[in-house]
Amino acid sequence: MTMAFDTGITGFVALYILMLAAFAGWVIIGRVPAILHTPLMSGSNFVHGIVVVGGLFSLLNASTTTQQVIGFLAVLLGAGNAAGGYAVTDRMLAMFKVSDPVVHHAKRHRAKAAHPKKG
Repeated sequence: MTMAFDTGITGFVALYILMLAAFAGWVIIGRVPAILHTPLMSGSNFVHGIVVVGGLFSLLNASTTTQQVIGFLAVLLGAGNAAGGYAVTDRMLAMFKVSDPVVHHAKRHRAKAAHPKKG
């Protein structure tokens, strides 16, 4: 006795999953304070990697030209989004780097010498 499982997703089920994921993402991101959006988005670059893997999977299993085009676009857009996310992360982290300590110390020393404390 064998059991056969149907793992195919119909169009309506796929649309339902897409709508549910979009709504859940909108609710979750909508509750994040504005100050955390950039770190949150730059920290979620792994999601774009999953999109690339899914696009590759769909591209490799494509049987029609339309499916191949959709798979190619998924890989292209996912890879571009991941690369852009890493560029934004690098730029954001560069804002928090301390400048050369010797130059920074010299500027502070000159500022203190120019404005001595009264008293």
